[in-house]
Parts: sequence; C-alpha cells; structure tokens
Amino acid sequence: MIVLTRLNRIEFAVNPDLIERIQASPDTTLVMVDGATFVVSEAMDTVIDSIVDFRARVVAAAADRRDRDLEGVD
Repeated sequence: MIVLTRLNRIEFAVNPDLIERIQASPDTTLVMVDGATFVVSEAMDTVIDSIVDFRARVVAAAADRRDRDLEGVD
C-alpha cells in the first residue's frame, strides 16, 4: 500500500496494483480499475515514485525471504 493525501489533507492508503491510470490536469487524479477516482495533493511524479518504492520493497522482501528459506539447505 502507498499512503497519499486527499486535497482535504486526510491521508489514506491505496493498493497501487489497483490503479489503472494517473492524470495530472492540474490536480493529480488516480483512476482505479473499478472506475473510482481519487484526487490527491501529491504530484504525479511523487505518486509514481511511491509506487516504484513500494514495488522495490516487495521484491526486496521476497528476495530476503527466499534467502532465509535457503539458509541451511545444502
């Protein structure tokens, strides 16, 4: 999940796998796969960076788990 801020300054978490597209015109709007929309205060580049960071953490956690599972295996 990534944490974003609505225009009313309330933070919320969203699953980035459910984002269909991101628009900036001029406010940043997330369009979800179910058609729901969220307008956020973060710039589009910031949202994209948050998604990249989230996915990097997921991959790193999976690699760490794999390494721990392989410890002690000959």
